[in-house]
Parts: sequence; structure tokens; C-alpha cells
Amino acid sequence: MTTRSLGLAGRMQIARGLTQLRERNGMTQIQVAEEAGVGKSTVSRYETWQDRSRIRWATVRAIADACGASREEREALVSIAKAQDDGWWVGNPAVPEWMDPLVSFEHEATYEHVFANGFVPGLLQTRRYAMAVHEAREVRRAHPEVERMTEARMQRQTILERTESPMHLWVVLDEAVLHRVVGSADVMREQLEHLQEVMQRPNVDIQVLPFTTGAHAAGAGHFVILGRDDEGEPQNSMGIVYIEMRRRGLYLDVPDDVAAYRITFDYLRSQAADTSASARLLGAVRQEISR
Repeated sequence: MTTRSLGLAGRMQIARGLTQLRERNGMTQIQVAEEAGVGKSTVSRYETWQDRSRIRWATVRAIADACGASREEREALVSIAKAQDDGWWVGNPAVPEWMDPLVSFEHEATYEHVFANGFVPGLLQTRRYAMAVHEAREVRRAHPEVERMTEARMQRQTILERTESPMHLWVVLDEAVLHRVVGSADVMREQLEHLQEVMQRPNVDIQVLPFTTGAHAAGAGHFVILGRDDEGEPQNSMGIVYIEMRRRGLYLDVPDDVAAYRITFDYLRSQAADTSASARLLGAVRQEISR
């Protein structure tokens, strides 16, 4: 098991690891708590990655030992707990608390799959487009706050440029996104040009789901799948679905839920225009807006 950790992504590794150890040993949380010398609520909290309280490595070690972990298994989990780092987004007022997990998972994911039917996804937005989106959504926020939120979104995009293990982003855009004029015609021209440029990157794929497709597999709105697959060390794998809602996000990590969204995204990719045809469609819409 590798020991990299950032925020809630690392916490998920610990939670899953401790849960698997307990279940493998056929123990209840009460039994583990008694053996580890902690409260049952502590065991439950450490097995729940959404909990935001600080992880203590000594408690991780005690619970792992109580579950009969091998020395290697125990030290791997302890190393993750010791390596906890708060990313730039934690406590940043420009990043809503409910988005903390999303940004944390993005920093640990090796791939992100997005279906967008309202706006261009945040990782692909230009600064002016992002500003216009925030101004529309946060109508009661002061301009300096909106600027900070926009800057945070720009900082979030740096994960596409990391040199070590660059994340692969695959986006399916509903054609409606291209025709929705956000900000102004000039802002949209710039945004569409940016999409055409990022399509040339080896770690970015963009497909457009044309109106002519009709009803499609998603059936609903914007969703994000974040993942990391490690067959050699399954404990290091990760699979999360993020569904954005008004002022909160819904995170799904039950394997059956994640698998269902992965199948949906596979169908969307097959229903969408291929990348070459999508590039031509982007160019056509850009020319139409330029008239």
C-alpha cells in the first residue's frame, strides 16, 4: 500500500483499510473498541471518511492491531495518518466546505470523467467564463469574494499540468453547453477557443453530445467520477461519484453506485460524437458566435 495522502482522500484510504481489517477478522466495532481501548464511537468515526475531525496515528495503530493487522498493513495505515497534509483548499474561504472532498479527491485521482449539461466543467473554464458563472450563482456576494472564488478555480486547474502522474480528464459536454452564452459573446468565443486548445493535450479528451442524439444515458444532470485503479495494491484504489447540488455536494462511494455511473459514462461516450467530430462542432459554434 502506498502512503500518499491529501485531506479526505487519505482519510478514505484509512477508513477502508480499517473496515476491511475488521471485517476480515470477523469482529464488530464494539469488539474492536474493547480490544483497542477506545470508544465504539471512535472506531465508527475512523471507519467513516466523511468525518472531518483530525486522525491520530496512534489511534489508527491501536485499531489496526486490534483487528489483527500484519506489521506491513499496520505501518502502511499509520504512515498515511502521519502524512496528513491540509491542501491549499482546506479552510480557504473561497472554496466552500462541501467542495473540500472534491478537490482533495482530484489531487489523488489518476482520472476524472465528467458529464456536463449546464456549464463548461470547472477544470476547463477560462478565467472570464468562471467569473461570469460565479457572478450568476453568487448574486449576493461582494465582487472581491467572487474574484477569490474565481482564483481558487484557476488554482484547482493546475492538477491538469502536474508532471508526476498527470490526471486524465475525459469530458462529455451536452451541446447545450456550447450554445449557452455565459458572460458575453466574447467570453464564449474565448471559452470555446480554450476548449479547442485543451483538446490537443494528451491527458484531456472532450466529446460533444449533439442535440440529434435525443434521449441519452445520463437522463439527469452534471456528475463527476473520480478514480484511481491499482490492481497490485487494491487498497490504494479509489472510486467516487460527485453530484453537484445547490450549496452542497453529494458524494457516492458505494461500489455499486460508482459502477452504475461508470456504465452510464461509457454509454454517454458511445452516444457522443468522437473527438474529431466534436472538435469540428466546437469550431462551427465558435464561428456562429463570432458573426
